[in-house]
Amino acid sequence: MANFLFVLRDNDFEKATRCFQFAKIAHGKGHHVDLFFIDSGVDWATKDRDGSRKTDTGDCVNDYLPYLVEHEVHVGVCTPCAKNRHLDESKFHANMALDGGPHLIDMAAEAKVFNF
Repeated sequence: MANFLFVLRDNDFEKATRCFQFAKIAHGKGHHVDLFFIDSGVDWATKDRDGSRKTDTGDCVNDYLPYLVEHEVHVGVCTPCAKNRHLDESKFHANMALDGGPHLIDMAAEAKVFNF
């Protein structure tokens, strides 16, 4: 099986929906999946973020993110990006934790990388 890394760098609901959709598909097929949020993508780490906004195709973040949380798919959240936005790690989803650039590079070295 392959190793996939999905990097979300935008708080746009359409980009987040696609990122989470493809992460769910890859995980469901048995591949190893990691996600990493950088820049304004870190806003998706908080549990209180509304994921119900529909894309033009009729799906939304809430169609995919709960699966990733339930299956404990690891999500690294850029520490300086989150701290400078005053995000509280205690309000992150259970599968998400602050992480750094060195770990992102290590994961990318071993994975097929998708950027959103």
